[in-house]
Amino acid sequence: MKVFVTAGEPSGDALGAELIKGLKALVPGLDLRGIAGPRMQAAGMGSIFPMEELSVMGIAEILPKFFQLKRRIRQTAEVAIEWQPDVVITIDSPDFSLRVAKIIKERANLRTVHYVAPTVWAWRPARAVKMAKVIDHVLALFPFEPPYMKEAGMACDFVGHPVAAHTRPTEAQIAAFRAEYGLDDRPVVAVLPGSRKSEVRRLLPVFGTALAQSRLAAAHIILPTLSHLVPMVRELGSALPRPPILITREDADAAAQERRIAMSAADIALAASGTVSLELAAARTPMVIAYDMNWLTKKIVQRKLLIDTVTLVNLVSETRTVPECIGETCTPDQISTTLDAVFAERGRQLDAMETTMQRLGEGGDAPGLRAAKAVLDRLPPAG
Repeated sequence: MKVFVTAGEPSGDALGAELIKGLKALVPGLDLRGIAGPRMQAAGMGSIFPMEELSVMGIAEILPKFFQLKRRIRQTAEVAIEWQPDVVITIDSPDFSLRVAKIIKERANLRTVHYVAPTVWAWRPARAVKMAKVIDHVLALFPFEPPYMKEAGMACDFVGHPVAAHTRPTEAQIAAFRAEYGLDDRPVVAVLPGSRKSEVRRLLPVFGTALAQSRLAAAHIILPTLSHLVPMVRELGSALPRPPILITREDADAAAQERRIAMSAADIALAASGTVSLELAAARTPMVIAYDMNWLTKKIVQRKLLIDTVTLVNLVSETRTVPECIGETCTPDQISTTLDAVFAERGRQLDAMETTMQRLGEGGDAPGLRAAKAVLDRLPPAG
């Protein structure tokens, strides 16, 4: 069986790696091609070109690389069409993925699956209808998403969120981590400014000033990051009130495990918006979410946003327990005040985090295996 898979950023690479493991467990002699990051490559798949070329976000960030991205879109689609796989699976990165799927559908009769439903419940609801023209089947991370996809004309399965499948670090692992990095009785703050260069460049100086103004200025700061971001983080980290302890590993699995331990060891986290809020919920670490975007991207999103919170823990738990400093409120003064308030009542977020993880499938089958089964179950009969 031949499966063509594409990922465009680290979160998609993580999803792809677990999907590949699930497919390999179910399909002997699986043949894989596509675009892979380090985790997918560690799972046994090569890459047409470096996935990092696709890791951009926002309209203003994409525009300077438009022609390069256009070439990569065409190249990816042509490789898939020539290879004629049994199924093409695109993972997240819709600006890239759906353009690849469009070319494929125009020129070949290949089944297309998209992993991660578009957030039509948050903004731009017409995307699902547009997506249905090029995608046959959607794998959804959240239990409330399938009705939106089915209404637009696509098959859709809720397969669980990968964060819910992570094994929680033990007390012994956390104690060893604290000893390794010399963490004493002072509070520990996890700082998580995102996985894209544009996010880190925009957020880390603001985070640093906010911490310096807060009651946590003397706390230990741990900063899990990707290896290719280390030079930038070291430079921008000078804004933090004390040198951060950088948590990074070249090996993707080792890096993910240490990141989970670091989050569990933290007393509180200051994080960018995104999947990181679910990772912190899995660690049961209270958090403040802060995020800002390029001015043009921000204005467009603000006009189209359909929800009153961007934090996934709030959405899944149907609460508004996790505070946000978004856009105009993503300022050092607002963030520092919010951090101090959350730190003073750290237990208030626990119920919302427990509910979130239960609803995302904690304790059930691994989402990667569920996703693989969903893909195979909906393939048309051979011949």
